[in-house]
Amino acid sequence: MEDLALHVIDLIDNSLAAGATRIAVRVEERPGADRLLVQIADNGHGMDPETLARALDPFFTTKPGKPVGMGLALFAQAARESGGGLEVESSLGGGTTLRAVFGLSHPDRKPLGDISGTIGLLQQAHPQVAFVFDHTIVEEEPNEAQTRRS
Repeated sequence: MEDLALHVIDLIDNSLAAGATRIAVRVEERPGADRLLVQIADNGHGMDPETLARALDPFFTTKPGKPVGMGLALFAQAARESGGGLEVESSLGGGTTLRAVFGLSHPDRKPLGDISGTIGLLQQAHPQVAFVFDHTIVEEEPNEAQTRRS
């Protein structure tokens, strides 16, 4: 995948397959901390502990007819390659939250891509789903944090 927005499309497809009716995407850039956070949270059916334990295995999938499940594994790899990582929280009936941290200035970090356009397209394609999108750039100064929203 060329950029992080394409990963987001793939991951939101997982949320939709899990029956999510609300999907929140949060992007937070912190230049002072050299950090980029991409978080996706849904209210889908979630994962049991066994599925959650295998979720990052590229040779595991719950989708019928597919031999592999590369989406989460590739997203986790992209985060690791930039000096970050991926956390997945999920419970049956409680939805799923993915938090990926990337090194903002790391030369191996994939570009963010057109994330707002991506979310807009997904909203049009899935009008039955409530999408929430927040892209924040936090400019930290010595004694205060200022936030600029786009």
